[in-house]
Amino acid sequence: MDNGIHFISGLPRSGSTLLAALLRQNPALHAGITSPVGSLFGTMLREVSQGNETAVMIDDAQRQALLSGVFDNYYHAIHPKKTVFDTNRVWCTRLHIITTLFPRAKVICCVRDVGWILDSIERMIRQNRWELSKIFDFDPAGTMHSRIEGLASRNGMMGFAYNAVKQAMHSDEAGKMMILTYETLTREPVYAMQAVYDFAGFPPFSHDFENVLFDAREFDARLGTPGLHSVHPRVLPPERPTILSPDIWRRFEGENFWRDPSFNMRGVQIV
Repeated sequence: MDNGIHFISGLPRSGSTLLAALLRQNPALHAGITSPVGSLFGTMLREVSQGNETAVMIDDAQRQALLSGVFDNYYHAIHPKKTVFDTNRVWCTRLHIITTLFPRAKVICCVRDVGWILDSIERMIRQNRWELSKIFDFDPAGTMHSRIEGLASRNGMMGFAYNAVKQAMHSDEAGKMMILTYETLTREPVYAMQAVYDFAGFPPFSHDFENVLFDAREFDARLGTPGLHSVHPRVLPPERPTILSPDIWRRFEGENFWRDPSFNMRGVQIV
């Protein structure tokens, strides 16, 4: 990657799209919503592992070259000109691999109070009342409680990402990651972006927090979830009451592990 690569990961509905939209204002940077690279990377990794009988013909140097090639070939038209930020929640589980492939890479992990993540998803499902969402396999049945159970399960949209961030925070590569809270990004965007730039080693850039542009309408429509990657033109924290029932809210109220100093044993930077 000629101009370097970094990663955006973390929890869903936690500001990764907003962060990407802001980074894109800088002509030296490229960022976007979840790219195909994570799934292509996983497929390549599986095919060069011992689960494939022909893997006996592939050594570790070839594996490394093939996996690196996934990034080079996908971003071939971009990386000669810009530094890339690739977005995928899976990168927190692959920190040991991506930091070997790209030793200078940093990972920005977006997080948000878990209750508000679940509230945001449930609110979106209700707003799109004439659509069924791929998030729930286009299932017309279900209740708020069953949807929350699915999201929070170990392989669910939120549960998987939640455990992935915890794993990354306690890995040998934890120094390569920074936790960026949604609350800081939306309430103190100047401070938040400066922290990202400092962490990634970029020169300062003056962002426009009053005119943020991003469009993924076609992608969201294919998911049956219009508005999934919408960002407001002006960076502001949302102010609204929750639509979650009190039992659900209480269940997740104390699950924001990044706020517990005793959990952060590796001293990960939290913004």
